Amino acid sequence: MGSNNKQSTTYLEFEDNTLLIELFGSQESNLKLLEKEIPVTIITRGNQVVIQGEEENTRIAGHTLASLYLRLQEGKQVDTTDVITALRQASDKEPHEETFLTTKRRVIAARSQQQAAYIKSLKENDLVFAEGPAGTGKTYLAVALGVEMMMAGQMDRLILSRPAVEAGERLGFLPGDIREKVDPYLRPLYDALHDMLPLEQVTRKIALGEIEVAPLAFMRGRTLSDSVIILDEAQNTTEVQMKMFLTRLGSNSRMIVTGDLSQIDLPKGVPSGLQDAINTLVGVRGIGFINFTERDVIRHPLVSRIVRAYEHKKTHR
Repeated sequence: MGSNNKQSTTYLEFEDNTLLIELFGSQESNLKLLEKEIPVTIITRGNQVVIQGEEENTRIAGHTLASLYLRLQEGKQVDTTDVITALRQASDKEPHEETFLTTKRRVIAARSQQQAAYIKSLKENDLVFAEGPAGTGKTYLAVALGVEMMMAGQMDRLILSRPAVEAGERLGFLPGDIREKVDPYLRPLYDALHDMLPLEQVTRKIALGEIEVAPLAFMRGRTLSDSVIILDEAQNTTEVQMKMFLTRLGSNSRMIVTGDLSQIDLPKGVPSGLQDAINTLVGVRGIGFINFTERDVIRHPLVSRIVRAYEHKKTHR
């Protein structure tokens, strides 16, 4: 497998250390099997796995391990047959087979059934609305799709935007140039990018205009072709702003709209453009709708233990 000879390193991090013994196999037998089947080198460092080899082979190995980890999270077992099956599925590039997104720095696997449904919808639809609370991976997975499609040469640009409700038209009242004004507000989008691409690549692509991070107001009057366009915090758009954004969609482009309708910061009495768009467009062919709930929030295991400790303290006072 792999014929482009381009060397690559893929990093995977697994939050639940208790599953790693089964994932790696007795004396890392599962990892050794992967190294035997495809020419890669796999190094373990605590809960991190480093995969080195030709770019396509590291992608396949990363997908395989991510798939097996998801299987263990679902309470299933992993044996040699499962490793081979996962390897074959990872080698198959058919979109409907995958619940993974591949970026330069890591392979990102769905960590819940709803995330798997979201990734599937992202791959199948030109426009996807994802609504639900923070911590469900809405924006992170959307950015991962954009990076994956850029790396594969399917898209020329990745455009990330937020409605600047707090700053918005009031940006003029803030000191500094436009980058200094908007960068702190758009920081979460930069953080996701830096998790998926080396810093120098993010910097270069922004300088070349291949990646653009900008407030929603900067989208007005443009037609965005050959691009993945993400609107984050979309619950804070007005109906007019949302319509303006949706009609920016150009040829060969994907658009992802994410938001949390329980966290609307618009002035009192101003309807949310996200809610209006969902109500208006439901049933329109080519549009995907994914709804996340509190049950889909992905927490670090330590956070769950901290919450339980505080709950225990409260009940024993």
